[in-house]
Amino acid sequence: MTDTPISRGFGPRHREQTAQGRLPPGQYVTTDFPVLSAGPTPQIKVENWTFSLQVDGSLLGKWSWAEFEALPQTAFKKDIHCVTKWSKLDTTWRGVTFDDLLKSAGVATLPALYIMAHCDGGYMTNLPVADLIDGRAMIATRFEDLPILPAHGGPARLLVPHLYFWKSAKWARRLRFMRKDERGFWESLGYHNYGDPWKEQRYDGD
Repeated sequence: MTDTPISRGFGPRHREQTAQGRLPPGQYVTTDFPVLSAGPTPQIKVENWTFSLQVDGSLLGKWSWAEFEALPQTAFKKDIHCVTKWSKLDTTWRGVTFDDLLKSAGVATLPALYIMAHCDGGYMTNLPVADLIDGRAMIATRFEDLPILPAHGGPARLLVPHLYFWKSAKWARRLRFMRKDERGFWESLGYHNYGDPWKEQRYDGD
C-alpha cells in the first residue's frame, strides 16, 4: 500500500500504455519483484561458491567466486516475464555471458545442442544452447547494481530474459551439456519444455 493519490483504475492502465509493444499476451506489468521458489532459499557464502561447465561427466571449466568476478562483465537491461503472468520492465543485470564463459573455458566448438542448469537446492531446467549464445544469456551476479539477494537467486542465477523466468534458474552452480534434450524440474511436471512468453507457452500443449 502506498500514499500515492492514483486511483486503482489509472495506475495499471498507465503501466500498460508504457509497456505497449513490450508486453507478451496475458501478462501484466508489476513494479514489484515477486519471489517464487520451488523450495527453501539456500544461503550460500561466496567463498564456498563455484560454477562449472560440464559435458559427459568431464569438466570444461570451473571457477571460484573470485575467478568468476575477474571474467569480463556485461550489463543487460531487459524486460522479464514470469509464467504466473507478471512482467517487470527495464530490469538491469550484470554478470558473465555464456559466450564469455565458453571463451574462458577454451571451448571453440559447442559440444552439444542442449544444456541442463543445475542449482543449489536440487532445481534443474533445460535449455537449447542456441538460446544462450550470441549474447542472449548470462550468469548474473548483480541486479540493479547490487548483489542479487538470496531470495532472487543470489549469489548467481542464470538469466535468459527472452523466455519465461522459470528458465532463468536461481542459485545456478553448473551447466551440463546434453546431446539429447531432457526435461528439468518444472518441465517434468507439465510446464512447457521451451517457454516462449510471446507464444504463451506456459504448459504442455500450449
